[in-house]
Parts: sequence; structure tokens; C-alpha cells
Amino acid sequence: MHEDPPEFDDVDDGAEQAEAGDPVPSNYRCGFAAIVGRPNVGKSTLLNALLHRKVSIVSPKPQTTRHRILGILTRPEEQIIFVDTPGIHSSARRAMNRHMNRAALSSLADADINLFVVESLSWSEEDQRVLDALKQQKRPIILVLSKVDKVQPRERMLPFIQEMNRRAEFVEVVPLSALKKSNLEQLPSIIAKHLPLSPPHFPPDQVTDRSPEFQAAEIVREKLTLRLRQELPYGLTVALEQFKEEDGRLLVNAVIWVERTGQKAIVIGQGGEQLKEVGRSARIEMSNLFGRPVHLELWVKVKENWSDNEMALKQLGYEM
Repeated sequence: MHEDPPEFDDVDDGAEQAEAGDPVPSNYRCGFAAIVGRPNVGKSTLLNALLHRKVSIVSPKPQTTRHRILGILTRPEEQIIFVDTPGIHSSARRAMNRHMNRAALSSLADADINLFVVESLSWSEEDQRVLDALKQQKRPIILVLSKVDKVQPRERMLPFIQEMNRRAEFVEVVPLSALKKSNLEQLPSIIAKHLPLSPPHFPPDQVTDRSPEFQAAEIVREKLTLRLRQELPYGLTVALEQFKEEDGRLLVNAVIWVERTGQKAIVIGQGGEQLKEVGRSARIEMSNLFGRPVHLELWVKVKENWSDNEMALKQLGYEM
């Protein structure tokens, strides 16, 4: 089962954002909450829903998230720094897979609390592998049961929750649907109870640690991932060559790197139509995100076997 990316508005769910310059209460809490789970379980969808805006790209294909991405939720009495992580998976044969596992596992060690996301009524060896890694960290774990809107009748959840509680000692169990925003509003308050007393680490208006350039490249990669067949998205990445403002608009030049010559033709499509459509949808989203017109140019280039080359990954912006 897959969730489609939810739509977001700019209206919070009744919780006022802390204003810049307001005094920090003595009972203010701030800390890191890692969102962890197997691939394609809905981690990025959950993060975006909690922040009421898109900071992490989403697609129905596994392993869409490749980087550790911070999403910052600031409220009057707490600042929660969510860490969206790549899915932890068993296959680590290629350098890209090893990079994603390292990014996810390193986030566990740095977190004050871990959110273990499991698809409701679903359990696999990959889920167990993630839970084993979480137990080793000896941090509090909140079990988040995602996609609960797909469970009918809801009474079917009770035996599954009992089974999960036998697998580990969770400080909280929260069934929810990020897509339908069902039971979502209580999660930040539950997390905040387990964070240390601390002033905020980030300004109240900052929602992510990632630059506009990173976000632009990820938007292009998301549009490619949504349009291309199942196996190809894992063999492509996007790097920006230009990102600048000129005459009131953004000029963005991006290179789409693929691993084989045959993949280049697939990305471009017959008569260039595939690439044109990717560029059109990416340009619209960038324009909405950055609040100005965007001129986007895309090229497709081949770098043989880049996803299994540590040096190539580093050159393409992956944190090794």
C-alpha cells in the first residue's frame, strides 16, 4: 500500500508559532526526533504533514529519501527537530545503499527520541531489523502505526498493537494517518514530553536545514521518480550547475546523471517529451516554493555506475 503525497496549506492546526524575540520559558523543551523505518513506510509523508509544508520529497517508490533531512517544528513551549532518514534496508551491496544505511543509523545515535514508523497490520524482516537497531541505541521509542485509514474495521488494530508491545517497550503507541491527518495533532505534544529542557536550536521561522539549491535538485528528482519505471529512479541523481536570481526570476540549470547510455534515452523520452514534462512540473513547484518565476533548464548526462562509486557519490553531494 502506498500513500499519495498530501496537500499542504500554510495554516497550523491551532498551535501558534513562537515569535522571534519572545522570552523562552524556563520549561521550554528542544531536541531531536529521528523518524525511522523500513523503506516506503511513509516517513517523509509524516514529516511533511507534521510541518504543514513539503520539506522532503515523496513518491510511491522505495528509497526515495537518500539524505538526512531536518524538519523544524517550533511552538510556544517546544521546538522539535525532526530527522527524516532513508529507509534502513538489508541490501548494502552498492555504495548508495551503504550511504543510506549509514545516514539512517547515524541519526539514531544523535536523536533524543526515535519515532519507529510501521505500516499498520504489516510486519516484515526489514521492520524487525530496524527495531533491533533501535533497541541497541537505548533511546525512548515511540511506535507510530501509519496508514491507519486503510484499516477497516479499526478493531483489527488491537491485536496488532498487542503484538507490537510484545516486541519492544515503547514509551507511546500512536496510530495515525499522515495522508488524512487523522490523530496527527497529538504527536508533537507526545514527543515534546520526552525532549530535554533546552532553549531552541533554530530561529522560529526556519523549517529545514536544507538550502534552496538542495530543494530545487530534489524537486527535479522527485518528478523524475514519479514518471519513470520502477528500476530507473535508483540509477539517477540530480546536481545543480546554476541557481541564481536575475531580473526577478530564478535561473536554474540542472544535470540529471544516469548510469548507462540506455537510461539517458528513457529520461529524455520520444521527441524529448518525457524531459519536457518533468521540467514543466518541476518548474511549477519551484515557482510556488520560492515565490517567483523560474527558468529551468535540464540536461541528461551519463556517469557510468555512479551509485556504486564512493568518490562519485561524494562529488554529487552525498555525505559520505
